[in-house]
Amino acid sequence: MGKLTFRRRKKAVPPLMPPPPPAIEAATSKAAVKKKAGGARLWMRMDRLGQSELIECDKSVIIKRVSIPARDLRILGPIFSQSSSILAREKAMIVNLEFIRAIVTAEEVLLLDPLRPEVLPFVDQLRRQLPQKSLSYNAVSQDNEMQSPAAGQWLPNPEGAEGLQDELPFEFQVLEMALEVVCTYLDSSVAELERDAYPALDELAISVSTKNLEHVRSLKSNLTRLLARVQKVRDEIEHLLDDNEDMAQLYLTRKWIQNQQNEALANAAAASNSIVPALGHFRRVSSTRSGSVLSNYLNDQDVEDLEMLLEAYFMQLDGTRNKILSVREYIDDTEDYVNIQLDNQRNELIQLQLTLTIASFAVAVETALAGIFGMNIPCTLYNTNGIFGEVVGIMTAFSVVLFFLVFAYARWKKLLGS
Repeated sequence: MGKLTFRRRKKAVPPLMPPPPPAIEAATSKAAVKKKAGGARLWMRMDRLGQSELIECDKSVIIKRVSIPARDLRILGPIFSQSSSILAREKAMIVNLEFIRAIVTAEEVLLLDPLRPEVLPFVDQLRRQLPQKSLSYNAVSQDNEMQSPAAGQWLPNPEGAEGLQDELPFEFQVLEMALEVVCTYLDSSVAELERDAYPALDELAISVSTKNLEHVRSLKSNLTRLLARVQKVRDEIEHLLDDNEDMAQLYLTRKWIQNQQNEALANAAAASNSIVPALGHFRRVSSTRSGSVLSNYLNDQDVEDLEMLLEAYFMQLDGTRNKILSVREYIDDTEDYVNIQLDNQRNELIQLQLTLTIASFAVAVETALAGIFGMNIPCTLYNTNGIFGEVVGIMTAFSVVLFFLVFAYARWKKLLGS
């Protein structure tokens, strides 16, 4: 059996980290942006080392570079700006989360409208964290690689695959940063809403006025819109968690490594058949634990890393959603309390109106009696001296007694409160 030898190519790039992508033809320097004619939009290209550049190019350049259909770019357009989606393609991942609209590959990220105020924290985080993570990932990959002497191709060492599991692939690093920025933004929006909502609701409970009602109505509209935004991101993550195939398609680096391995093995088999038993002997002498680690890393159905990542942010978004629901429940409770207050005032007005109606009825009876005596008809009482005061007193007393009788009847029928 031939002896398997190990040697390193001096200028070879290890396949565990995809080679840096070529610069886009429409790219310009970092200090200036070259403008193109209609249809061009501003993009920022950043590789795994944190090196970035601003470019302004049209859809055709982006489609050609990342190999995605034109319809996927419409998802990043203004029509779908309020939607949230994470789509997997053969060589790219389409990320549309709130204000973050990007195309992520295994080598780079293309970010749309990077100069927007909401997007700047995401850009700063990419520039700050990507170089650090890339250095650690590169150190692991360079220390754990082997080369086939017959084909001159680099293959991953099973002993070093264990270190790769501690570091997320480049596309998941970008996805994690995007989710972190979006969740932080939504949390801050909810916190700001809570700071404004609770004092306004307490003020409304104390004093029901047009100004306070208008303020609460505005807060409730903002709350409804914010809840819809949080729900969209949460539903998209939940959709991915429910489908392992979709999550597996998001492993762009793993698919790139698998393609490189298939090409390397095919070239090795075509060049010399002697490398096959040598590689078989190497796999036999490798430890079972290391072989299982490599198989897990390259297993198409192993989505544990992405699942844990998505579950963490799903729980965070679920907590944010619960905060919004708590504020909405507090608003509903305040509205119920205000309605009870208004109903109570309305009942008091009805009781007052009923009391005045009874008094009006008693006065009307006295007025009717006075009208009867005011008729020009013969009556012996007209000739009696001092009878006027007695008649008026009797009619007034009768009206008062009638008022209290009707009022007591209304109280007995519980038409008036105690």
